[in-house]
Amino acid sequence: MSARILIVDDDPLVPRTLSILLRKHGYRVQSAANAQEAFERLAQEPYELVISDINMPGPDGFEVLRRVRAEYPDCEVILVTGYGTIENAVRGMRDGAFDYVTKPVLDDEMVMVVERALESVRLRTENADLKAQLASARSGLGASVVGKDPSLERVYETVEAVAPTRATVLITGESGTGKSLIARKIHEASDRSEGPFVEVNCGALPETLLESELFGHAKGSFTGAVAARPGRFLSAHGGTLFLDEIATASPALQVRLLRVIQERTFEPVGSEETLSVDVRLVVATNEDLATLVEEGRFRRDLFYRISVVPLRLPPLRERIGDVPLLAAHFLRRFAAENGKDVRYIDDSALTVLQAHHWPGNIRELENVIERGVILCRGDCLTPRDLPPDMSHAVSAPDPGQTLPLRKALEIPEREIIERTLRSHNWNRQETAAALMINRTTLFNKMRKYGLLGRKEAQQASST
Repeated sequence: MSARILIVDDDPLVPRTLSILLRKHGYRVQSAANAQEAFERLAQEPYELVISDINMPGPDGFEVLRRVRAEYPDCEVILVTGYGTIENAVRGMRDGAFDYVTKPVLDDEMVMVVERALESVRLRTENADLKAQLASARSGLGASVVGKDPSLERVYETVEAVAPTRATVLITGESGTGKSLIARKIHEASDRSEGPFVEVNCGALPETLLESELFGHAKGSFTGAVAARPGRFLSAHGGTLFLDEIATASPALQVRLLRVIQERTFEPVGSEETLSVDVRLVVATNEDLATLVEEGRFRRDLFYRISVVPLRLPPLRERIGDVPLLAAHFLRRFAAENGKDVRYIDDSALTVLQAHHWPGNIRELENVIERGVILCRGDCLTPRDLPPDMSHAVSAPDPGQTLPLRKALEIPEREIIERTLRSHNWNRQETAAALMINRTTLFNKMRKYGLLGRKEAQQASST
């Protein structure tokens, strides 16, 4: 169902114009001539977004904002005014407004702000059960972080220790390993969980816009800056700001970030007014920042500031024993979302999944299971529902040779066990835990497949 938007303005022309614009984009739009009428509509029907004028007779837009934030926390608010000032923008953002727009409102600008606000609502809705999950396990890591591998246990322990503090956290890991999810969980497990969680992908914005996006800008500070605008640091006041792909930050932006971390102050682009913020910073990267520092591409002092607590997320190929758990988790989710009665994954399909290298990590597995659920014609996911290249990867070495099923399945099983042993430096206890089998079973399989003594043999051959 399309999003529901309520427009509050005493000037009838504004709701009429905005309603036409937003309905063209598929939104359901209602209007109210004043704050009291808005409160009545909000009590009758849920809305995902309220767009309110600030200057109105009676209760003004700030009162609308206050009531919405207090009584309808799942609804975002955009403030609109014909008298834009930095003071009003700062007040609105600190009181919880999603954004602040100055009249006359440009169509493209309003559509973009509305889309971002509704995306924020969607993310909040998807994570609505986080608090309950966080309360049920490990001081803040709930069931939605799926996995029992020892390497993931170490991540749990670090998050448990760092979440209650103000320390800046650097999350590293390949694309698709769940850095954004862990950042959200650090926020939800902290004493800032009632505050905003704001995410900015530094690599998704051009360098010319990123600084303005983070710190805001004054009216007329550059071409197209038709109104003053607060940035994402102000949006995250009292909460957590998550900067993904931090390695893409320009040298100039790195200097500004260093100052904010050290002094908790900054100036919007084109403004001489110094603003102070209370923000907990979490940053992430899929690159080796230490190498970038040595190459002179990343500031050493900023690196030390953001890596107070480094947190490495292991790639999926290093915790192959978690693949069945993750696959089952995604199977239930996508079966429900698509109205499919797919309830199982057969053993041969699990063998294919565990034999795959997973260069795209959890995100790739998620896509594979979603595709499989959509294509599946029964209640059980089989290899034919998986991408063809994955099934071919675990076939017998000679495509013309026919092997008994049990013998054919031994080929990928040996590969899985050997790869898991390698990823855990041949530690049998950790490998058994990762594969979710006992050590005796692991020992017997290692003996069966000739893997006993392989570590020593490989070490000898490499010297």
